[in-house]
Amino acid sequence: MAAPQAVCSRRGCGAPAAWSLSWNNPRVHTPERRKVWLACDEHRAHLADFLGQRGFLKTVEPFHQHDDAARTPGGHGDVVRGAGTEREE
Repeated sequence: MAAPQAVCSRRGCGAPAAWSLSWNNPRVHTPERRKVWLACDEHRAHLADFLGQRGFLKTVEPFHQHDDAARTPGGHGDVVRGAGTEREE
């Protein structure tokens, strides 16, 4: 059975993920902890700007569906689904 398709973390978007945005909120996360938002091409800049304005953004890298570590808590980071920009972490 195939793994479920990874989709964009932007609230309401169901487009396939093309980018992995690693971030960390230093007020609540240890320095080595990384959370991950996945983004489609359309929402990459929007989500990166949202995280960057808060000083949370660490990296933006192409996402590959077979990259299990990016989708698994305890691997590359915790993927957050339905991440809106209406709220702050």
